Amino acid sequence: MASKNERYRVLLVGSGGREHAIAWKLAQSPLLEKTYASPGNPGIAKEPKTEIVPKSEVSPDDFPALVRFATDKSINLVVVGPEVPICNGIADYFRAVGIRCFAPSIRAARLEGSKAFSKNFMIRNSIPTAKFQTHNDYESAKMYLDEVNFRTCLKASGLAAGKGVLLPSTKEEAHEGLKDLMIEKKFGGAGNEVVIEQYLSGHEVSIISFCDAYTIKSLPVGQDHKAAGDGDSGPNTGGMGVYSPLPKSIISDALLTKIHETILQPTIDALRRERMPFCGWLFTGLMLGDNGEINVLEYNTRGGDPEIETLLPLMESDLLEVMVACTDNYLDTVDVKCSNATAVTVIAAASGYPGPFAKDDLISIDHSAINPETDHIFYAGTTRDSAGQLLTSGGRVFAATSTGPTLEAALQSAYKLISSITFKGMHYRTDIGHKALPHLKNTTTTAKDVLSVYASAGVSIEAGNTLVKQISGYVRSTDRPGASTELGGFGAMFDLEAAGYTTPPTLVVSSDGVGTKLLIAQAVGKHDTIGQDLAAMLYNDIICQGAEPLMMADIYSCAHLDISTAASVIRGICAACKLANCALVGGETAEIRGIIKDGVYDVCGTAIGAIREGDKMLPLKDEMRAGDILVGLASSGCHSNGFSLIRKIVEGQGLRYSDPAPWEQGSGRSVGEALLEPTRIYVRSVLGVVKNGLIKGAAHITGGGLLENIPRMHDKNLASELDAATWPIPSVFKWLKKAGSMDNDEFARVFNTGLGMVLIVSPESQEEVLEDLEKAGETVYVVGKMVERADGEGCVIQGMEIWDQ
Repeated sequence: MASKNERYRVLLVGSGGREHAIAWKLAQSPLLEKTYASPGNPGIAKEPKTEIVPKSEVSPDDFPALVRFATDKSINLVVVGPEVPICNGIADYFRAVGIRCFAPSIRAARLEGSKAFSKNFMIRNSIPTAKFQTHNDYESAKMYLDEVNFRTCLKASGLAAGKGVLLPSTKEEAHEGLKDLMIEKKFGGAGNEVVIEQYLSGHEVSIISFCDAYTIKSLPVGQDHKAAGDGDSGPNTGGMGVYSPLPKSIISDALLTKIHETILQPTIDALRRERMPFCGWLFTGLMLGDNGEINVLEYNTRGGDPEIETLLPLMESDLLEVMVACTDNYLDTVDVKCSNATAVTVIAAASGYPGPFAKDDLISIDHSAINPETDHIFYAGTTRDSAGQLLTSGGRVFAATSTGPTLEAALQSAYKLISSITFKGMHYRTDIGHKALPHLKNTTTTAKDVLSVYASAGVSIEAGNTLVKQISGYVRSTDRPGASTELGGFGAMFDLEAAGYTTPPTLVVSSDGVGTKLLIAQAVGKHDTIGQDLAAMLYNDIICQGAEPLMMADIYSCAHLDISTAASVIRGICAACKLANCALVGGETAEIRGIIKDGVYDVCGTAIGAIREGDKMLPLKDEMRAGDILVGLASSGCHSNGFSLIRKIVEGQGLRYSDPAPWEQGSGRSVGEALLEPTRIYVRSVLGVVKNGLIKGAAHITGGGLLENIPRMHDKNLASELDAATWPIPSVFKWLKKAGSMDNDEFARVFNTGLGMVLIVSPESQEEVLEDLEKAGETVYVVGKMVERADGEGCVIQGMEIWDQ
């Protein structure tokens, strides 16, 4: 047993934020004489009693050289941070020469090194885990995916730096992910063997425990945030942030005791029975199901990163003493004490991470913003150049950790701390710990504190105010007589008399959204046309009643307000308003975390139009006759309908939205850009012929295509008969029809096929209507006529076989 007079010379292997946190905590021990860090990092180099062992002197991958170094320096404890040297057997080299090593043997490390081994270990020892199969053959794995009737999770069996877990939401995504793992080798040899298991939902938590092969003692439970983006969006990373401990409503003391008795201790006992006694940190990832079930997701055989950066600031016991107790098998005699505080860690990542990331960007840290009592900046992917300047060198660059008496306080401090760090392309999640906030009870936060809690949880009141300032000028540009376009009131007002409506008009209201076309805009980062799509859907519906659009209000909903994206969308709305002489009189910007994923937004709106007293309200069904003419107005493309199918077709063809649009060869536009062609607004042109009394009905061709929308404007005793040869089918529709193997009826029921609006006019008015519309800039076609209804069909399209030519 370590005595107070005993001193330790430690060799710390690793160079990340986890190793910096370990070096920081070891330096507080009175038992420490010196720490040698191989290879270390600039942050570790600053810790007291710590010396860097550069790679040029000893490579951390050369285990015999490390043993010689340890022997020469009289090292009596080795602490290993990363999983790769642990799984490659580094601990066995030191134990072979009698040097303590806080890390498991190569045999025990298979618990992390092979997920297939780990899952079979759980089954052998009745450790609860998800249903699974392991496959090292791609074809058999494909067959299994097709057979199962549950959502799956795909795991590369080997080491993949914490990124080898895929969570597909559909069978198609699962097959694509399997191909990435086993054929494309996205994670190298780690994907030679794959575990396919049932997807589990609930609260995912992490427990890190000290082990000496017999006794296990745990640090507080933490919750990691593996996905790259807010709202758990984007690809998996090595971890973007952690908070600890979790609220009791998520994991009670009784539940934690149950976990120790039924999972953690049985794991250690089983490892010893199978002759691979475990010494070191055991990381157990658990899923706490909504119905009370507990399942092990994974084991890691080292301290988690960034969990260790979060937990060590909470630890009150001497880390060095506890590690020695583990290596000498007397952990049961020492205490592992932690404070009652809460800790939050936020990772600052390099541009591009978790994909190929930027390096050698200059780092600036405002040290005056750091509270030494509660704040800790742990260095990870960092280096210094020949002039001593601090530069980025890894994907995860810093772990910013703060402690506080409550989660709210720790969140506020952590986000203030990370704002003290700057480098080009730096990004971080803004919702660390947000899942715990609804579980907090008996809080005593004041009204003033609320803004801080919102900010710490990533909801920025200031960002909303900044957005209003940016868009106010655009909104004012939509002003028209009668409207009030100044933002900031509780409600919007419109003076009908000032707009020229001296007698009460009939009002027409339309509400709509853009639909899944938004997902393409978000995928390609192009948002400037979405506003026109929204406005066009509203305005085109309103003119079908013969009304003039007067005012509009929008709702922009997101998880995290990105000012640039929101401003781009709203500028598009304003531009569309000016095209239709309609005022944007108000709106709402809502950050609704937990409902909308980060990186995703939705936009919808309501518009109001008016019909003057004495003017006719469309459609004029009583005036329609067999022989009336159908006039079609050309669309600008897909408009805003059918995009769920469009996305499926694009994905089925193996296309990315960044690929050249195959239906526009030579145009230079990508798939995404071409599909985002905005919906055409027909207000000014159609209103002209409406006011002149020249049309009997108008149909906006939206969801339901030609077959379902045209019959909405006429009585059941009539049918609209169109001739498919009378208007050209745009190339995008030809491609979609062929690529999607669509039959003609389905095609005409989903898409506008090139006609954004269809009008009913009398034969006598035909020439005047065509002339007026063409003068207004429309491309128009006589596409059919009205007939007596005989076969029960509201719309019939003759000659659809031409679409297959």
